[in-house]
Amino acid sequence: MKIQIYRVGKGKVKWADNATQHWLSRIQHKFPVSEICIRPAPDKGNIALRRKQETNQILAKLQSTDRVIVLDERGETKTTEELTQWIQDAMNGGVKRIVFVIGGPFGHDPSMRSRAWKTLRLSSMVLNHELARVVLAEQLYRAYTLIWGGSYHH
Repeated sequence: MKIQIYRVGKGKVKWADNATQHWLSRIQHKFPVSEICIRPAPDKGNIALRRKQETNQILAKLQSTDRVIVLDERGETKTTEELTQWIQDAMNGGVKRIVFVIGGPFGHDPSMRSRAWKTLRLSSMVLNHELARVVLAEQLYRAYTLIWGGSYHH
């Protein structure tokens, strides 16, 4: 199974790039993980239009068989073990790709949440999308250790 992370952002944020790669490089042999950075839509004052344009870019890249998990402040709050179970269930169900989607500064268009299999909230606080990707990468590493018996989780 592969894991894909789509994220809306300008890219090249050194601290976030380094931290994300630190965690993801440790799991590549079991969870091939890749990131795709979607450029933010031009800021023309219409936030709803901007969200829609960014969402459409992501939706165009999704495959019908993808298991999509949207990161959103309105999502479900889950423990590491529960997130691990989502991943394990996908693996056991023969899912070829889980796609995590991190929105831009104004979040997701409702059509993205409608496409999602699950919607995940990483924190009760709103997180910068670069910080959200670092937290996600670290949690994917924790899930890896739970699934394959590593010692990192506790």
